[in-house]
Amino acid sequence: MLGEYRISGRRAAEISASIERAVGEGALQPGELLPPMRELADRLGVNPNTVAAAYRTLRERGVIETAGRRGSRVRPKPATTAREMIRVEVPPGVRDLSDGNPDPALLPALAGAFAAAAAQGDREPVLYGHTPVDGGLERLARAGLDADGVPDGPVAVTSGALDAVERVLAAHLRPGDAVVVEDPGWGSLLDLIPALGLRTVPVPVDDEGPLPGDVRRALEGGARALIVTDRAQNPTGAALSAARAQALRAVLAEHPETLLIEDDHGHHIVDLPLHPLAGVTHRWAFSRSAAKAYGPDLRLAVLTGDPLTLDRVRGRQRLGPGWVSLTLQRAVARLWADGTVDPATVAARYGERRDALAAALRRHGIEAQGRSGMNLWVPVPDETGVVARLLHAGWAVAPGARFRMHTPPGIRVTVSTLTDAEIEPLAEAIAVASGPGPGQGERRTYA
Repeated sequence: MLGEYRISGRRAAEISASIERAVGEGALQPGELLPPMRELADRLGVNPNTVAAAYRTLRERGVIETAGRRGSRVRPKPATTAREMIRVEVPPGVRDLSDGNPDPALLPALAGAFAAAAAQGDREPVLYGHTPVDGGLERLARAGLDADGVPDGPVAVTSGALDAVERVLAAHLRPGDAVVVEDPGWGSLLDLIPALGLRTVPVPVDDEGPLPGDVRRALEGGARALIVTDRAQNPTGAALSAARAQALRAVLAEHPETLLIEDDHGHHIVDLPLHPLAGVTHRWAFSRSAAKAYGPDLRLAVLTGDPLTLDRVRGRQRLGPGWVSLTLQRAVARLWADGTVDPATVAARYGERRDALAAALRRHGIEAQGRSGMNLWVPVPDETGVVARLLHAGWAVAPGARFRMHTPPGIRVTVSTLTDAEIEPLAEAIAVASGPGPGQGERRTYA
């Protein structure tokens, strides 16, 4: 226990800082058991309540986790260990298919929309006390949500999808609460949850979304929230089918107090229909981001949900950033209204590249997952080795460790800028790097 490291401090803040500093420096390793509270209190000469307060602070910060009589341990993936740091350094001359970015050629020109928004700002300057949501954007967003069957609800605007998820979680959950997440899933989200002091409960994903039986078991086990990606799931490309959505709604109906958060990651880059889950539970939120279809620098997402959730989100937002720039909101509204992105064309381009690479991999005996969006998830027997061998062969892909918790090894390949001439050489390189093993053959559930 603790090896040679000695925790120090007399006050709760000093003790928690000592432990967190050791975790950040690597002196305390993930999974390492901390001393029982009374033992550490005796060693430091402080009241046990002081140590209890220090441990509580660390739990809330996502640094440690406590499992009753089994004691407190450094989290397997502490908040100080960001998954975004698990990446490959791409040297010159290597083709980068690891970044998850959209194809710049499919993004709209922004100058006209921002010029119009700026001109409106010149005529009607936005001052303190102005409404936080642009009326034009709200009308367009609500019309799109209505058309897709998302229940009626208030609208808020956040600085991207992750900001929306964080605000909704903070509106309802307390440190120590469990959140059901997709595995493999969005790496930033898997970092965010423990950073908020919450616990992740991973459930496996196939082409049609999270598996209902696993979601049911997680909710029966006490999980308070469920986060689902409706389309273009990152990294697998999963998209909720009508049948899977119906099954998940039936599970949620058994647990109406569950906080449901949906992320429509594929808005305007996917041609598959949306099958929302919202409306089954009392507390729900649904987010749409402009990032993938209109550009990652447009840090804007539209959020709707039940009135209580949106009231809490907007109330807390007023005490922080206040609002998302109205100029930005008006520019995005203009981009939407002018039809600067043709979703069918964008979806077709990404689909052609995704399907072509999947077919080429299949010819080499490798079954990849990717029903929608701009990524393929490829199971491999030795993730680290495959990434290294591909890099040596001139291809950079994302290590699966950025996205998975309990699922077997894999790699994420971003196909957004893949050319026809690159598809067969890339598939052959992946096959050679993978070699014979469990990465080959039919595999539809990544769990």
